[in-house]
Order: sequence, then structure tokens, then C-alpha cells
Amino acid sequence: MIVDPAQRATRIVKLLSGEYPDTRSELEHRTAWELLVATILSAQCTDVRVNQVTPELFSRWPGPAGLAAASQGELEEVIRTTGMFRRKASSLRATASIVAEMYDGEVPADIEALVALPGVGLKTAKVVLGQAFGIPGGIVVDTHVRRLAKRLGLTDGEDPEKIATELESLIPRAEWTTFSMRLILHGRRVCVARSPRCDGCVLVEICPRVGVPTGGASR
Repeated sequence: MIVDPAQRATRIVKLLSGEYPDTRSELEHRTAWELLVATILSAQCTDVRVNQVTPELFSRWPGPAGLAAASQGELEEVIRTTGMFRRKASSLRATASIVAEMYDGEVPADIEALVALPGVGLKTAKVVLGQAFGIPGGIVVDTHVRRLAKRLGLTDGEDPEKIATELESLIPRAEWTTFSMRLILHGRRVCVARSPRCDGCVLVEICPRVGVPTGGASR
């Protein structure tokens, strides 16, 4: 078992890169704008559900200017199944207006400009920068990344920003975007919250299984 977290992190990066060569977001999109919209909608919602909603949304309002002009009620009806639809509709319309008017309809490739948009937090900004522009804005910490980072012994923190900072100190900057996505995919497919499938895990030989109760993992 590798004891040093930095050495373990290096090995994890290599193993996951072989397991998940495709690190594109599972949110279906064609442009940076569509990714931004989809990521805002994904809050407290599955990617599958968002992907069911966005085709109609993008068909009816294909760009920021169109969405800014959409009525609150119509937009709410289209995105209702994603949850928190009133708040999301308000954020999307406000963000669309800012992008259309201040940035000529182009999503800004700047983390400070992104987090200033309504409905856009640091996590969303990092996703858009990394996936749409290839800019490593930082490691995205969602529920999967937080769970796996602790199980893998890379952090003992609870706060997402603290966890991100700790992971970013262990992972090369060039790997931040892909590492985030690979941990998310691994958390969805193998290292699930209950009964992680350790017997089929590529990391089994180096994982300290922190917090995984005895008998709580399939072997």
C-alpha cells in the first residue's frame, strides 16, 4: 500500500486515465453556452434528466439573446422536472441577458466573470472553463469527488473548497479537469456511495478504503 498521498495521487491519475480515456462531460452540449446552461440546470439534478430537458430548451431559445427574451413562465415549464425550476429559470434569464449584452453573446473564458453570473458558482465555472475552453480553472468537487477523495486518503476535509485546494496541491494543474471528470465517472460506476464495487475497481491495490466499513464493499 502506498502511504504517501502525493505518490498515491500520481498512481491514481495514471490508473484512472487508462480506465476512462474519454473525459467529456456527460451533459450533452455543442457550445460553451449550452454547457453553461446545462451545468446550471444540473444543480440538485441528474445529468440524465438535464439531457432530457435541454433539447427543447435549446430548440426554442438557441442562444443567450433568445433565452433572455423568454418569459419566466414558459421557461419554468420547460425546465420544471430539473427541480428548483423557478430559481433556475430566473438565473438562466438573468445570465442570458448579461452574456448577450456584456459579452456579445459569448461565454466569458474567465473564472471571475463566470462566477459573477447569476446561478453560477465556483464549481460551475470550473466545469465550463475546463470542458468548453480547456482551461484548468481548478478541481471540481461534487458529492462523488468528495466521497472518493476521502476513501482514497487524499483528504480528510468536508468543505468542498478545502478539498479542492488539497487535491490541487497533489494533482498537476494540467490534469485538474480530466482528474475531476474521471473521479466523477468512477464514483458513478464503481465507487458508489453504498456497497462500492471494490472487486472490480482499478484502484483496489492502492486504496486505503477510508470510511468504508468492513463488509461494506463487494469483493
